[in-house]
Amino acid sequence: MDRQLDLDILGRTEIFRGLPASALAEIRAAAVRKPLAAGDVLLQQDDPATTFYVIVSGRLRITQATADGQQVILRYLGSGEMAGYTALYGGANHPGTITALDVTELLAWNAATIAGFLAKYPAAALNAVAILGSRYHDMQVRLRELSTERVERRIAHTILRLAQQAGRRTARGIEIAFPLSRQDLAEMAGTTLHTVSRTLSGWEERGVIDSGRRRVIVRNTPALMEIAEDDAQ
Repeated sequence: MDRQLDLDILGRTEIFRGLPASALAEIRAAAVRKPLAAGDVLLQQDDPATTFYVIVSGRLRITQATADGQQVILRYLGSGEMAGYTALYGGANHPGTITALDVTELLAWNAATIAGFLAKYPAAALNAVAILGSRYHDMQVRLRELSTERVERRIAHTILRLAQQAGRRTARGIEIAFPLSRQDLAEMAGTTLHTVSRTLSGWEERGVIDSGRRRVIVRNTPALMEIAEDDAQ
């Protein structure tokens, strides 16, 4: 594989950001490469948290099963992002299941190796603290949205987050660059398929978004942001 590509990706990954080239080379040398085919499960919910990953290419989806057996989509991850970060803070088990959406390549380190790098490179340890704080903040924001916001705002916020994480500009607007069904959106926004379908159809008529089979394009970002922040919705 391309050594320089690996180093470039590690250098922009949150936990290794700001480390010198020599440190990145050492970290890469300690990694084990992990390939996944589309549909492969990297981790199951409640698996022991023994390994930490950085995505080189491809895309992953994190889901969580509720007590009543329902599946909730928590997050999508792409190149340069991390998976299995429960291993960063010594957690016992992974809170969700991680599945490859397409052919994916990862770099992997066991928990002891990552702990050694955090001890050796204080900048990485500070990055890890910031990452965990950011994830906690994201969780609080999503809980607030689910508890207090009207459903149209929740759907709008969900699409805007996905467009920021994985959007690519096209002639028609910002396309979310992976297959995304209306059921997926319903799970992420905490609502029903019927409500998502009705809402997206209305936004299509207004020229805010364009959606088809497992595809969403944001055609008018300011209009979608206005919906997301409109208390009257």
